[in-house]
Amino acid sequence: MPGTAVNHKSFDTHSQAARTLALLVIVCFTLGACTGPNMANIQATTSPGPYRAPFLPTPSIESPPDLSDLIAAAQAEGRLVTMALPNDWCNYGEILRNFKMEYGIDVQILSPYASSGDELDAIRSFRDLETGDAPDVVDIGHAFGPQAQAEGLLSPYKVSNWASIPFSLKDPDGYWYGGYYGVLAFEVNTNFVVQPPQDWADLLRPEYHQQVALAGDPRSSSQAILSVYAAGLSSGGTLENAVPGLEFFSTLHTRGNLVPIIANVEQVISGETPIVIRWDYLALGDRDANPNAQIEIILPKSGILGGLYVQAISAYAQHPNAARLWMEYLYSDKGQILWLKGYCHPIRFNDLMARQVIPSNLIGLLPPAEFYNQAVFPTLDQQNAAQLLISTQWDTNVGVDITRP
Repeated sequence: MPGTAVNHKSFDTHSQAARTLALLVIVCFTLGACTGPNMANIQATTSPGPYRAPFLPTPSIESPPDLSDLIAAAQAEGRLVTMALPNDWCNYGEILRNFKMEYGIDVQILSPYASSGDELDAIRSFRDLETGDAPDVVDIGHAFGPQAQAEGLLSPYKVSNWASIPFSLKDPDGYWYGGYYGVLAFEVNTNFVVQPPQDWADLLRPEYHQQVALAGDPRSSSQAILSVYAAGLSSGGTLENAVPGLEFFSTLHTRGNLVPIIANVEQVISGETPIVIRWDYLALGDRDANPNAQIEIILPKSGILGGLYVQAISAYAQHPNAARLWMEYLYSDKGQILWLKGYCHPIRFNDLMARQVIPSNLIGLLPPAEFYNQAVFPTLDQQNAAQLLISTQWDTNVGVDITRP
């Protein structure tokens, strides 16, 4: 992929559906008011392909899985293959180490800096060519979950803590479920940028010539696609109209301010790309890991867009029980708190807060709740439309390749 005070400008043209979702997310995450309904029994699903190891039977939601049996089955498989999980994304370095030590299961990470689209391509390639490695599990942008489900790329599984995942942020049949969320921010190295930008429009100013970069390719990266979407919201766009986002980046490129590389913290520190549009949790992690770099995190005054990443199991997982155990680990209190250590707001945040299980020192490190309450969260339909428009029209409207350095 695979982290500040705010002043938010409202958008009068939001649809009622967008307002409803935004309010639901805010209520759920602020008040802990959302829980999943009582679900019917789910039977194990056998997906196509000759490579699948047998799943253990899927228990009902009312009767959580026998974790001792699942652990034994996962340890018999002995391996978990992941993808797009760099160590500095949501604290995955510590999460992966702890999972491996706790269960004695080897973890392979394919292409840690791959995009959501790359993850799905890897599953498709394995399905079609029947060779090579492919991820057993995926961590992908919200809009990619239903897309992968519709293609038959995912296998359903409901974790033990299913009920504490907000109903609107998971597939009711368990094909994908929200993992964590954040908002888009500007990560700025003030050693190179004397007056940091405070809003999207500032990025167009001449003093930021060859200084602004994205953290992904807008043709395949959820983070980059939503960055374009957010820029559009600040310049006349709406949640139903992402065209202004493409127009904004076309202007940014024409003025010579857009650096055409996928930036990471090394480019921020060196000054090659001293301004990067990135998830707040990643930017906050970069700041903490590099105290001498003078990294400042700024939320734009308009176009504050919240985004969710979801978890899922591949329908072609070669280690399906290890994949299920991985999901159980991520959605356990322990796994959710490890995500929180990386500034990613875990999907079960309200449940953890209500039961007072989050260490007080962690709560003190987080931005205040109002930081997130001013963000807008597009519906899945809105995200899908924006993703299709931006990923397919980027070349025509902006005309620049965003590639890895």
